[in-house]
Amino acid sequence: MKQAFFRFYAELNDFLPPEARGRTLTYAFQGEPTVKEAIEALGVPHVEVELIVVDGESVDFSYRLRDGDRVAVYPVFESLDVSPILKVRPEPLRRLAFAADAHLGKLARLLRLLGFDTVHSPNISDEELVALAREGRILLTRDRELLKHGAVTHGYWVRSTVPLEQAREVVRRFDLAGRIAPFTRCLRCNGVLRPLPPEEGKRRAPPRVAAWCTAYLECPSCGGLFWPGTHYPKLAAWVRWLQAP
Repeated sequence: MKQAFFRFYAELNDFLPPEARGRTLTYAFQGEPTVKEAIEALGVPHVEVELIVVDGESVDFSYRLRDGDRVAVYPVFESLDVSPILKVRPEPLRRLAFAADAHLGKLARLLRLLGFDTVHSPNISDEELVALAREGRILLTRDRELLKHGAVTHGYWVRSTVPLEQAREVVRRFDLAGRIAPFTRCLRCNGVLRPLPPEEGKRRAPPRVAAWCTAYLECPSCGGLFWPGTHYPKLAAWVRWLQAP
């Protein structure tokens, strides 16, 4: 039986049993498995990995293990340029478009609040999510196994179960604070909002709102009408908190 020795760094340890974190793991194998197969057999989805170093040399997912290999595996470095090193993906992780699984509806709404293109449906299937990932969307999920699907190249396992904390995770992981554009997307359907002339907004708004409001936004996708109502200060406070370092 051949052996390779793996060490996972930083948040990749979240996927390992507590007793395996922060230490070198022995992986026994036969034949010539790829390093991708070994990484996922040890519990880490490939989409969480950005850099693999075998005996001091960077390799991609297709590298085939040899007896005695020492493998260092690092997480995604969204705010660090590692372009001189061999990346494990053929394409950079730079398209800011997300697909959230069925259990992440509140996270999807928060990302839309921040202005990020986020597809979500409470009935969305794993097959639909994988199809969206094939289109270049970053898959957000609490399902580790879904991230191991071969068609998923960009994704993130959301650690927290609290929606605001989940949004902060995503903002920090993908270095999004400087790209937040709040109140530009429809929280309901993900459409891009556009301003309406005040007179048209007043005509469509409830009389109690039309009596004081002069600024309106419309979603051309679902026809929704928006204005800075009583909930606006709370939403603005959430935005400020999510933008904070």
